[in-house]
Amino acid sequence: MMEHSTLELQKYIQPGKRVHLIGIGGVSMRPLGLVLQGMGLIVSGSDMNSSVSTDELIAKGIQVKIGHRAENIGDADCIIRTAAVHNDNPEIAGARAQGIPVFERAQAWGVIMKAYKNAICVSGTHGKTTTTSMVAHILMAAQADPTVMIGGYLPLLQAGHRVGEGDTILLESCEYCDSFLNFFPSLAVILNIEADHLDYFKDLADVQKSFRAFAQLATDRILANGDDENTAEALAGMKYTAFGFGVENCIHAVNLSADWRQFDVVCDGEVYCHLELPVHGRHNALNALAAAGVAWMMGIPAEAVETGLATFCGAGRRMEFKGTYHGADVYDDYAHHPGELSATIDAVRTMGYQRIIFAFQPHTYTRTHALFDNFLEQLKRPDVVILAEIYAARERNLIGISSKDLLEQLPGGYYCATLPEVTERIRQLAQPGDIILTVGAGDIYRAGEALFQE
Repeated sequence: MMEHSTLELQKYIQPGKRVHLIGIGGVSMRPLGLVLQGMGLIVSGSDMNSSVSTDELIAKGIQVKIGHRAENIGDADCIIRTAAVHNDNPEIAGARAQGIPVFERAQAWGVIMKAYKNAICVSGTHGKTTTTSMVAHILMAAQADPTVMIGGYLPLLQAGHRVGEGDTILLESCEYCDSFLNFFPSLAVILNIEADHLDYFKDLADVQKSFRAFAQLATDRILANGDDENTAEALAGMKYTAFGFGVENCIHAVNLSADWRQFDVVCDGEVYCHLELPVHGRHNALNALAAAGVAWMMGIPAEAVETGLATFCGAGRRMEFKGTYHGADVYDDYAHHPGELSATIDAVRTMGYQRIIFAFQPHTYTRTHALFDNFLEQLKRPDVVILAEIYAARERNLIGISSKDLLEQLPGGYYCATLPEVTERIRQLAQPGDIILTVGAGDIYRAGEALFQE
């Protein structure tokens, strides 16, 4: 539960107020600090380690302390923390002792949104980072000078964020711990809904309930996937604009090429734009339809959509090309849910390789346990599967589950207890005509990168 309401935070996000950010070097805390500074607040922060992020903040005049100590908070009017900072943190304890209110990062983004005419919040179990990145490409091509917050790296921005001067803010919006319920979207986008984050949500119905509550926050419009049954069920009785491949959707594709990379986007019965995508797969065609739908609803000219998406080659860790090793192409992908594995494998099948070598690192014990059979179904599809041990992330292994349990039902697969073993196994297997994929939301990408560090 949030201790203090988002409403209460509004009185602190005012020019001249002092705000202290705990974990300020983090991927969405750094841009938060810069946006607050731009709004006229006096910003300070702390982080466990110095980094390129903290150096950038210091260079822009924000005081950053390395290490967490109660005295770091100084005379702050309020504290904003990242979700990774727990109540036993000395700065949280210090703030409480002094009666300084503590707020969550998502609450701060929610308040900031209210200052923008257009607040576009992109949600969904899968595809959030890619679709948010696609919309960012379109807004930049339209010279809208947006403020952007993405949960990954976008080469166009050379970061995962951008602080702009325009009247539009664009945020990737995550359902985990109901985080996105702190937001105030003018346009809420829902890409799809599946059972995920079952360490927090009870079941699929609980996830759907959260997405419905998010949709209800939209002050202007809702754009949702009309082809996705779970989404349609969650939004039953609500008014929303649907996108998808079915012609009954307000926004849909016609003249689709066999590889899903070229098509015309029809909006409300008329051709809006023609897309030629550098990225592969049905899932990316759907992401692009959603991004085009956002642009159409905002009245952005078709040329900006065409130009923006023609230059979109993917976000960091989203089918990211890493290089060629022994004649095999090496890619890295963030997929960590069976639905995402399915989309990635489908996309790779259209790319014309002889063999798919799939090095997968499951992410969290609860997800692996809850979706075990679904993972097996997908892991049987590639030609060769290498399993790294489960990446714990925020969890302890109270279930007693291992990647070895998956391997027992995957004849011909390989298990590697460590990432160097994954790299070694890939070295032994790689041959010309292969595509090698390192897949997962943990640190599996290191196994692929190590191939090029001989």
